[in-house]
Amino acid sequence: MDRREFLKGSLLAAGTVAGMGMAGRRAIGAEEKAAAPAKPAVLKLCSQDGNVPGKDIKEKAENILKFGGCGLEFGRLSPERGKQIKEELKGAGVAMAACCAGYFPLIDPEADKRKKGVEDLKKALDGAGEAGSTGVIFVPAFNNHPQMNWDEGLKVLAEHLHDVGEHAVKCGTRILLEPLNKGEAHFMNRLEQAVTICHESKSAGICLMGDFYHMCKEEKDDEAAFVCASGLCHHVHLASRIRWLPGQDHLREPDKPERSFVAGFRGLKRIGFQDFCSLECNTKGDKTHPSDPLVEIPKSFAFLKQQWEEAKI
Repeated sequence: MDRREFLKGSLLAAGTVAGMGMAGRRAIGAEEKAAAPAKPAVLKLCSQDGNVPGKDIKEKAENILKFGGCGLEFGRLSPERGKQIKEELKGAGVAMAACCAGYFPLIDPEADKRKKGVEDLKKALDGAGEAGSTGVIFVPAFNNHPQMNWDEGLKVLAEHLHDVGEHAVKCGTRILLEPLNKGEAHFMNRLEQAVTICHESKSAGICLMGDFYHMCKEEKDDEAAFVCASGLCHHVHLASRIRWLPGQDHLREPDKPERSFVAGFRGLKRIGFQDFCSLECNTKGDKTHPSDPLVEIPKSFAFLKQQWEEAKI
């Protein structure tokens, strides 16, 4: 897929969201249906590379394929490392997913720190572009970082992200805003808020992602949250309620039901989701419940595939 095709969905989404008022950006209720997607959604399972056993990228790629996945997610990359990973994955049958780059101080009260944050975020996009990544995951602030309030931060963030987003387009990739739960961040907690930031940024290079762990704490309806983000959601993180492998909640909370992914997967199907769903969780258990990733990741992938089948629309 060339860069023009890669960003087509984002360009369409930017045009759609730009025309929305606040009422149009509200979360859509479960009883309301999104417009029929252009293509049926696909479940492309992958994992952050640190969760996958293997002495090198080649071995990790072989294992993720054996587990039933098809991609690997990496951290922040330099352009040199991005080129190296792209070369190492060539012919492996495993694709490059997102780059989990994390925090950049774009809503810091100090202008110099924001300027440096923009520069560093652009460098992360350079590396992601060289690797052929689907996007750079970005968090505006964690709770322990100096930051503006929502109204001030939205204005400043949107101004910076327009510039950053246009750079992302040139690199053939995108920014993926990640809402977090209030225990980790209080600036952006719900997909609806990330949609607003995408709208205000006015760039096709600014998109978002959903994380089932954080959504479990912040979203009232997983399906509605994803439908609200139609055309803008280009990555998903997977974890159980306790942030272990999906399907492992019972190991520490035997009296509670497993965290269900069915409603969220139904939302992804409604929006024709085409990107990766990636493990970001504890894959090794604890002293009481040790977990072998070679055994447990395939079980978790099988659980997720079953949940996908149950998500009827």
